[in-house]
Amino acid sequence: MFPAVFPRGNGKPSRGSVPAPPGGVAGGSRGNVVVAVSLGRAKTQETLAKGLPSSLPKSSDEAQYDGMRSPDFTSPQVRSASERTGPRGRGSRFRPEVQGLRAVAVLLVLVYHLNPDLLPGGYVGVDVFFVISGFLITSLLLREVREHGRVSLAGFYVRRVRRLLPAATVVLLATGAAALVLLPVTRLGDAAWQTLASAAYVENLYLANQTLDYLAAETAPSPVQHFWSLSVEEQFYVLWPLLFVLWALFLRGRSGGLRVLTVVLASVFAASLVCSVAMTASGDPSAYFLPTTRAWELAAGGLLAVYLADRGLPRALRLPLGWAGLAAVVASAVLYDSDTPFPGYAALLPVLGCVAVIAAERPEGPSAAMVLSTGPARFVGDISYALYLWHWPLIVFALVVLERQTLGPLGIAAVAASSVLLAWLTKLWVEDPVARHGLVRTGRVALAVALAGVLSVAAVSAAGLLRVERFQASDFDPTVHVGPKGIGLPSPEGAWMYPSPIGAEDDTPEAYDDGCHAGFDKRDPSDPCVYGSDDAETTVALTGDSHSTQWFPALNSLAQERGWRLVVFNKSACAFTAAEMGREGAPYEECQEWNRAVVDEIEEMGPDLVVTSSSAAGLPYGFESGPEARDAMAEGMAELWEEVSGPDTPIIAIRDTPRTTSDVLDCLARYADDLAACDRPASAALELDDPQELAVTEVEGAELVNLNDLICTDDSCPAVVGNVVVYRDSHHLTETYARLLAESLGTRMDQALDRS
Repeated sequence: MFPAVFPRGNGKPSRGSVPAPPGGVAGGSRGNVVVAVSLGRAKTQETLAKGLPSSLPKSSDEAQYDGMRSPDFTSPQVRSASERTGPRGRGSRFRPEVQGLRAVAVLLVLVYHLNPDLLPGGYVGVDVFFVISGFLITSLLLREVREHGRVSLAGFYVRRVRRLLPAATVVLLATGAAALVLLPVTRLGDAAWQTLASAAYVENLYLANQTLDYLAAETAPSPVQHFWSLSVEEQFYVLWPLLFVLWALFLRGRSGGLRVLTVVLASVFAASLVCSVAMTASGDPSAYFLPTTRAWELAAGGLLAVYLADRGLPRALRLPLGWAGLAAVVASAVLYDSDTPFPGYAALLPVLGCVAVIAAERPEGPSAAMVLSTGPARFVGDISYALYLWHWPLIVFALVVLERQTLGPLGIAAVAASSVLLAWLTKLWVEDPVARHGLVRTGRVALAVALAGVLSVAAVSAAGLLRVERFQASDFDPTVHVGPKGIGLPSPEGAWMYPSPIGAEDDTPEAYDDGCHAGFDKRDPSDPCVYGSDDAETTVALTGDSHSTQWFPALNSLAQERGWRLVVFNKSACAFTAAEMGREGAPYEECQEWNRAVVDEIEEMGPDLVVTSSSAAGLPYGFESGPEARDAMAEGMAELWEEVSGPDTPIIAIRDTPRTTSDVLDCLARYADDLAACDRPASAALELDDPQELAVTEVEGAELVNLNDLICTDDSCPAVVGNVVVYRDSHHLTETYARLLAESLGTRMDQALDRS
């Protein structure tokens, strides 16, 4: 839906429906979405998400704290911690190039979210922000220990609240209010929960859990999805100061004390990096969002702060190192894309690049620091926190209002300009006054401000949830909700569609709830789910991908009616074919092992009938869509089908169903009084050639069953037929509609078997 927001690599939400994005995307999201979310590889979240790799710039930032017990917040010369670095050992120095580095990071993210094609790896901006934050926070903590012999946790968190919460609360409240007005009710509930998660700084955990849900692969990104990176940092801030508290208590001033601190920080770096690499390599989409896979990036900045505490790099190295570091950051933004496994090893390039720029400081000559210290760069760096907060909600709302999947040139320019304007006003009217007048000085005040912010955001979120609660469907009524029997006929007057557009996304086959649809990682089908009677005279094996599982409700109804024993062997994105399938740019080895094992299970079982179906969009590894890919799929299908079929075991292949748009449920919520607005032309919905049609001609005893005339008319494929919502996403039928096709499926299967 939107440009990818999360990088798709290895599990980030994907690029299908932003945020990304991919990820959501990006990475996360993996597109998303980003927007496919670009959430959304943010694919919705398959965007979500690199569907949304949102990144977190710090406010102009880290508290103004130079070691004084009572910083003078009335002074007009309030300097951010981004400009004050280094413990007192080397002085508290003005570092304008750090603000410029923030500007680079936020612009990478902004361009990526506006149009991922312009900067496919712009999601690395978040990694730059993480390094900067780790460097600044560690510098501040070191300075405090050296000057006061201890760390005041209360003081630390007061500064965090003062610098971060005011702007974040303003944006969350404004976004929550806008969501009530602009978002379709189908997206409002998830947005409300994510707003609450963002206010509590656990949005990254919410998204990590969501990426693990295969059925949520097309969930559109919320306007607050980018708060995931803020959440990672706040979780880092909970534990990081404790290390310095312990160090100050037991090791400060002792021989080797600083070396021990360095070893501890290096251990955090190493352990987190290993975790990040392992989870990314395994394809776990949650790797993009977890603090355990991101802590090493902040620790990298922390280690740099410790190193620079009493020393600097040789002068001869600084000039080339600064340029090399900046080049590494930019190169990663240009060369990476939604297919790059991320974070993992790939994140080392932007992270080490950022470390190099900061370590180079300000050498003599035409340095990278000189470029980063220019007025425009420092201006963008000063507003980077607010710019990050505002840009994503504006993108999401613009796409919703315009009813578009991506923004055109004028839309991009308008959103970019609006983001900069709002960011500047937020800094001018919110961030600076709070810092200048010292409105949050004590722990009690900070706690009160934090609670007030969370409660106010909770109130807005509750309003959204109440609106969702009121938008409910009537109970299922077989005399009104007739489904396929109403194809081509107008819906009965006054009837309300079932399921509700809000609940349709969750109207999934019982097989999912029973754990009878294997996920991507499963390889062994030796313990399949069995429905019906164990002593049934007829055994039916069902195998294929999720497009096979969508027929489970109808087949299970037939099994109960006819006394069958139904055995399920379905797996995500795994068509029943010998062709090598691909997933996320790599061979889908789990699918190959699964299908070979399924053949063995079916041969041993000796069923009376094998039923299969699969997505017509599935592609063998290394193929692009087209006749060659279709032929390879069909050849692989025929090979496996011949192994399991025989005179007493015919095969029924159910032709893949039509496809609609990814925002079909949003459309139904928006145009409930004009449902025809959500129909899709049949030519577009059925444009994919199904390789099963070719495979059945190659295998004796294989027959094709096609029910698409009960889903589409000659001209269009309605989103609602006979008052029943047809789709739960862009390419899966609702459980209700599939179940209502049972009678027709049984009749056509009988006819097909008579032909075989």
